Amino acid sequence: MLGKKKRPKSRRPTGHFDTLVSSRTTIEGDVHFSGGLHVDGRIRGKVVADEGTDAVLRVSEVGEVTGDINAPHVIINGTVNGDVYASAHLELAEKASINGSVFYNLIEMAMGASVNGNLVHQREPVGLLAQDGPSTRKPQEQALGADKPAESDEEPGDGGKSE
Repeated sequence: MLGKKKRPKSRRPTGHFDTLVSSRTTIEGDVHFSGGLHVDGRIRGKVVADEGTDAVLRVSEVGEVTGDINAPHVIINGTVNGDVYASAHLELAEKASINGSVFYNLIEMAMGASVNGNLVHQREPVGLLAQDGPSTRKPQEQALGADKPAESDEEPGDGGKSE
C-alpha cells in the first residue's frame, strides 16, 4: 500500500472498441454506431452515436472525418472537417485538427491541438438548446420593448416642467 498512488477516475469509458475503420478504408455515407468506434481511415459523412448509449468515438492520428460528429464521448487526434457535438466529454490530443465548431460539455485539450471554429460550452444536450434558443430571445425583445414606454414617460415629464 505504501508508495502506491491513487489513480484518478476516468471521466470517459475506457472499454474496448467494437468497430475499427482501418487506415486503408474509406466510408462514403453516414455512420451510426453504439459502443466504441475507432477510426484510422476516412469517413465522408456524419458519424452519429445511437441515443441513450455511452458510445465512444476515437479518431486516431491518421484518421479523418469529413462531416459532423455527434457522440457522448469523443477523442480526436486526427482531422475533422465538420462540427463536433460531444454531450459528455471531448478530448483533443496534440495532433487534433478540427475545421468546424465544437459543442461540448467537458473538454480536455492538449497543447498543439487546433480548432478552426467556435468553442461552445453546453450543459444540456444539443437538441434541447436548439428548442430553448427562441424562448431566451423573447424576454430580451420584451425588455427592449419595455425601454420604449419608459422613454415616452420621460417626455410628458419634461413637458410638465416647461409649463
